[in-house]
Amino acid sequence: MTVSEQLAIIKRGAVEILVEKELQEKLEKSASSGVPLKIKAGFDPTAPDLHLGHTVLLHKMRQFQQMGHEILFLIGDFTGMIGDPTGKSETRKPLTREDVLKNAETYKEQVFKILDPDKTKVVFNSEWLAKLNASDMITLASKYTMARMMEREDFSNRFANQLPISIHEFLYPLIQGYDSVALKADVELGGTDQKFNLLVGRELQREWGQVPQTVITMPLLEGLDGVNKMSKSLGNYIGINEPADEIFGKIMSVSDELMIRYYELLSDMSLSDLDSLRSRVKDGSLHPMEAKKQLGREMVARYHGTSAAAQAEENFTKRFRDNQTPDEMPEIILGMDEGKALLCKVLAQAELVKSNSEGRRAIQQGGVKVNGEKVSDENLEIACSGAYIIQIGKRRFAKVRFEK
Repeated sequence: MTVSEQLAIIKRGAVEILVEKELQEKLEKSASSGVPLKIKAGFDPTAPDLHLGHTVLLHKMRQFQQMGHEILFLIGDFTGMIGDPTGKSETRKPLTREDVLKNAETYKEQVFKILDPDKTKVVFNSEWLAKLNASDMITLASKYTMARMMEREDFSNRFANQLPISIHEFLYPLIQGYDSVALKADVELGGTDQKFNLLVGRELQREWGQVPQTVITMPLLEGLDGVNKMSKSLGNYIGINEPADEIFGKIMSVSDELMIRYYELLSDMSLSDLDSLRSRVKDGSLHPMEAKKQLGREMVARYHGTSAAAQAEENFTKRFRDNQTPDEMPEIILGMDEGKALLCKVLAQAELVKSNSEGRRAIQQGGVKVNGEKVSDENLEIACSGAYIIQIGKRRFAKVRFEK
């Protein structure tokens, strides 16, 4: 692959490349010497599950990997205990060492659904950060000024609004930047919200006599609502560990505009094929639903395999075109022995919702069906015997069986 071909792929979906000329020179040197570039991206394991928003960076790393470059998947087990202040209006609650390590293990399992495990180097930043002593930290802190640190928008906003900023939060960008020094990174990837931290890495590499890394920022993927950043807390996410039917159904629910964006940032479709798809959708020769089905198949196949993707599409067709329930669904056994029980309580016991109150809200909003019939009474009681087909929302089905 030529340098110009590599650049075209690297630039796909990217917001900024700082500095593009430097990146081109690095690629040319790599091509002539046969020495791959070191591509770094860091993830603090603050939650156990990844969603498609997280995979934007992973997909870009995979593209670099396919070009033959060295991938450094950095798990921030040390920085995760501090808490990244990016975009926060208050000090984050630090995680325990146990929480961080538990989440880190799930990250390792999930990322290899995208990256080639044989060609990926997984590193933990505690390997070098935990060895820094007080003198080392003072030396690191001397490399950056408070004035530069206060240029960061979230810090300046909190200062202007007289909100507290803890000293350790100023250390976070320095510690993240030091990761690049320790790894001698040639390129670092991050979301647009990480730009400040990534640029600190460039400055610290200069201080340590290294060639500064090229910074590539990627957009923050919008969630299912098409407006807000994909987030579990907002409920607009697609988790990569979600069931195949759930992933496929959620993809089918996005807007036509968001579908194209998901193709650009998440799909393996070539640039020329993507341009063709965009044109065909625009001129009406390709129906958006067919394009979404293709995207849904690709996403499900990536995380669950091709047979699961085909089955998910078939189940979707049955549910929404033929108004049928899927052939296969999870079966949940409950040992409730109460004669009758509130439906909202049954939903919570079956872990279809998080709580009785969430179950009540789902019923109030018309999002619950029992054996194909929509439930409108939030105080409905059902007999704790036999089995029920329960549907939550448009895509989630379960068979709940009572056994004494």
